[in-house]
This record gives sequence, structure tokens and C-alpha cells, in this order.
Amino acid sequence: MKDLNIIFAGFGGQGVLFAGKVAAYAGLIAGKEISWLPSYGPEMRGGTANCSVCVSDSPIGSPLVTNPNVLVAMNLPSLDRFIDAVEPGGTVILDSSLIEKRVERQDLRVCYVPSSALAEEKGLGGLANMILTGRLFAEVCANGGHPCSFCSWEVLDQALEKCVPARKGHMLDMNRKAAAIGREA
Repeated sequence: MKDLNIIFAGFGGQGVLFAGKVAAYAGLIAGKEISWLPSYGPEMRGGTANCSVCVSDSPIGSPLVTNPNVLVAMNLPSLDRFIDAVEPGGTVILDSSLIEKRVERQDLRVCYVPSSALAEEKGLGGLANMILTGRLFAEVCANGGHPCSFCSWEVLDQALEKCVPARKGHMLDMNRKAAAIGREA
């Protein structure tokens, strides 16, 4: 497997750190080497938030992702900040309901997913992050030929079970539904 280096980015409160945690747990459950490095501004909600996730077959030298091969962007400032760093041939998954801009780089695979609109439409407000995570796994893991493929949908489901805390257990099925919507988007 080729190393998977992901940046999840958006505003605080959009769930980018949670989405990164789910991806990291999926890698851990799949028996891979992983790192998860959150970064956020001083504001609780509305400030910047992003996290770096590395998944590899071998030990990871640094948890910091400077040249991701996957970018998951939930807002325009995040897309603008990280788009030039994505390695050629990489994948960009973005919330097209919040980002109207088209990616100009021709050397990237870009998935425009109206995740915020889909979440609201399906009664899953606040779970646009999991819709984008479902799309990420569809692009990377469900595509058996992808060089970064590292786990199955069953492993993603196990990671969701680990990441949704017991006090929010009622949210587990909603997160599963959101990921399934992303998988089909």
C-alpha cells in the first residue's frame, strides 16, 4: 500500500477533527501504522480547524502532512490554504454546497459533493463531515485498485463505533447513514 496522507480542513464545529479520528481509527483497526494530528484556532466554533492523518504499512516518521495525497475541504478558506500542497495525482474531496469555486489544477481528481445540502435534506444536519468521509472511503478504500486502499467498509463501521462516544450512542446510526450517503454520492 502506498502511504495515505490526508488533510481534513474546515471551520471549528464542522467535525473535521472527528472525521480525521474516524479515518485514523480505521487504519488502526486495519493493522496499519497511523498518526492523527489535530490543529485548531483558539475559537471553539468558527475558527480554523484541520487535522493530518497518515496511514502506512511502515512506521511514520512525522505526523505532520505537508504534501497530502488527499485533501478533504469543508470550506473555501481551507481549500485555498491547502490546494497547492496536494501532490500531483492526488484527490480532493470538497463540500460543493459551501465551496462554489472550481479547482483549476488539472493534475488532481476532484470530487464535488454537496455534503452540507445533502445532510440537511436527509435530516442529518451537522453530519456533512461524515458524508465527505464516506466519499473519501469510496474513493480510496472501495476502489481496490487505488494505491492507498487500506480497509473495508466493515472496518470503517468499526471505527465509527469506536469514535462515537457512549453518551452520544444515539448518533451512531445517523453517522452510518451519513457515511453511506457519501459512499453513493
